[in-house]
Amino acid sequence: MSADVEVVGIEQPEVTGQPAVPLTVADLLVSYLEQLKVEYVFGIPGGAIEPLYNALYRSEQRGGPRAIIARHETGAAFMADAYARNTGKLGVCCSTTGPGGTNMITGVSSSYENNTPLLVITPQTTLNKFGRKAMQESGDTGINLVGMYQFCTRYSTLISHVDQFEHKLVTAIMTAFSSPNGPAHISIPADIFYAELNREPSYNLTRLLRRPTVQDDLAVSQLIKELTNSKKIVFILGVGAREAASQIIDVARLLDAVILATPDGKSLISPYHPQFRGVIGFAGHHSATEVLSDPEVDTVVIAGASLGEFTSNAWDTGSVLNDRLIHVDEQEVNLMRSPMAKLHVRGRVATVFEKVIDRLAEQESRHKALMKEEKGEEAAAEASSVPSRQSVDPEIMHFKVDEPRKIFDDGIPIKPQWLMHQLTKMFPVNTRYLADTGNNLAWAIHYLNPFDRRVGQRRQLSRWNSPQHRYDFGRRQGNNALFQVCAEFCSMGWSPGSAIGTALANPGEPVVCIVGDGSFLMGGNEITVAVQEKLPVIFMVLNDTSLGMVKHGQILNGSASIGHELPPINFASLAEAMGIPGYRITTPKELKAMNVDVICNRKGPTLIEVIVDPDEIPPIATRIKGMN
Repeated sequence: MSADVEVVGIEQPEVTGQPAVPLTVADLLVSYLEQLKVEYVFGIPGGAIEPLYNALYRSEQRGGPRAIIARHETGAAFMADAYARNTGKLGVCCSTTGPGGTNMITGVSSSYENNTPLLVITPQTTLNKFGRKAMQESGDTGINLVGMYQFCTRYSTLISHVDQFEHKLVTAIMTAFSSPNGPAHISIPADIFYAELNREPSYNLTRLLRRPTVQDDLAVSQLIKELTNSKKIVFILGVGAREAASQIIDVARLLDAVILATPDGKSLISPYHPQFRGVIGFAGHHSATEVLSDPEVDTVVIAGASLGEFTSNAWDTGSVLNDRLIHVDEQEVNLMRSPMAKLHVRGRVATVFEKVIDRLAEQESRHKALMKEEKGEEAAAEASSVPSRQSVDPEIMHFKVDEPRKIFDDGIPIKPQWLMHQLTKMFPVNTRYLADTGNNLAWAIHYLNPFDRRVGQRRQLSRWNSPQHRYDFGRRQGNNALFQVCAEFCSMGWSPGSAIGTALANPGEPVVCIVGDGSFLMGGNEITVAVQEKLPVIFMVLNDTSLGMVKHGQILNGSASIGHELPPINFASLAEAMGIPGYRITTPKELKAMNVDVICNRKGPTLIEVIVDPDEIPPIATRIKGMN
C-alpha cells in the first residue's frame, strides 16, 4: 500500500422521497473499510449486528463495500481469509452475538495460523444489559467472546465507549497488517453501533499502514558471502516468500542452484521449471529429499517458511534443520524454529534478495572488467555469461512423483493420481485450485501441477544495476497463486468458503475447489453462496465414502479401523436439488467428455462428483512420521 488514497467521507445515498438517515458508528466503520478499497464484508446478520448491515445497505447504494451472506459463520471467516490472501487487502468477517461469534472461531484460528490480515467483528447486547443474562449475551459476564478470541487473534478488545471506537478500530487494522499478519477482533455493543456520529474518518489508514523496509544489513552481507563461497546451493521457497519468488528464482538461476518448495509455497514456481526438484514436507517428493540428502550440498537457503511439521519434513534434522541452513524471514517467530541455522537473515524477503541481486551484479561487473583487462573482450564475455538452462517444456517435470505409472492409469475406479494429472489439462491455465484437508490435500500437493508461465525473469545482470528495473519485473503478489492450501491449522471444510472468497477476488476466472466427501459435508453448504453471487466455481468432490485420511492413517499406523465410514451419497443429485448443475463421474471417459469451456463460462457454480478408488494410499508418510 504505497500510494495515498483520498480519505473517503460518508455520503448519504440518494433515495427520493425518504428522509435522511442519521449516520452512525457503523457507517464510520464502513467508511474506514472504503479507505482500504475493501469490497466485501462476509458474515451472517442477526439482531445485535443489525446496525452494521444497515450501514452496509447504505454503502452498497453508493457503490461501496457490500455484504456477502455466508451459510455458516466459519464459512464467512474462510471467505474473508481467501479474499485477503488473493488480493492483499484486509479481509472482513462478522457475526451476531453468542453462537454466531463462537461459530467463527475455527475460521479465524485458521487465519491466525496462516498469518492472514483479518478484521473480525462481533457485536454485543447493549451495555445496560450486561450481566442480566440477555439472550446470547457474550460480554465479560456471559460466554466472553473477547476472552475467547484472545487466543486466536493478534488483538481482541471490547469497545465500551463511543470515544474509543476510532482508536481501537485503527489499532485493530494496523495490528492485522503488522508482522506477522493475522486476525484482529473488535466487539461492539449494539448501542455503540447505533450511536450517531456524523463525521468523516479522523485518520488516513493507507498512510498509517505504510511500513518501512527493515533488514539486517550485516546478515545480508554475510548471506552474500555465503552464497558466493558455497559450492552447491539449494533454495527452498516458503509461502512467506511470495513477494520475492521471482528474485529468488533468478538468484538460483545465476548460481546454478536447485529450487524446492514447501507445500504452501508450491505455487510460487512453475512445477516445470528446469531447476525445480519438488516439494518438501507434507506429501512431498522423494526427489526433493534426495536433493537435501546430497552430501555435496553445503548451503540450504529457506525463505519465508514457518519450519513447523508441515514444511520441514516433520522436523527432519537430516535434510532441513541442520547447520547448512540459512533462514531468511521477516517473522521473528519463524526464525525461532531454526536455532541450529548457520545464519539468520531478518527482513523483508523481497528487499533482502534485491540486495543480493545488486551485489551479484556488482561482482559480475568487477569480474568482467578484470577479465577484459587480462584476457580481452571475448574471454570476458564468456566468463560473465549466465549458466544456460534448457527451455521450459510444459510436458517435462524435473522431479519424481511416487507412482508415476498411476498418473497415466485410466482404469476404473478412477485413480486419484490420474485425476490430479488430468485437471491441469482440462481447465484453463488461469484456473485457481484449492485443495481441502484430507486425502485430496496429499493427492493435490503431490500430483497436481498447474503450468505457471511465470517461470522466472530471463534478464541480463546489467539490467539489474538500475533501480527502475528492479521493481518493474516482478514481485509476485498473493493473488498470483494458482494453488492454495490451508497449511498448519488444516481445517476440514475450509475450501468451499475459501473458493467463494477466491472467486470474488478474481472476477470471472475459474476456481476449482478440490474437496473430499467428508469435508464437503462439513462446509459444502457455502456452494449456495456461489449460486447467489453467480460465481464460476467448480466444486470437485472426491467421493470414496470415507474419511480417507483417517482410514489410511489408521492402516499405516497399525491402528484400529474405526470411525471413518461414510454413507453412500449422490452429491451430484444434492447439487441439482439446489439448482446447481451436477455431474457424477465414474469413469475417465466420462470426465474427458465434459465440456469444460461451458462449465467455466457459466454464471454460477458446477459440482462434479468423482468416484475415486478408495484403496489408493495417499502420500502421507511424513504425517505419520510426525505423529509418532
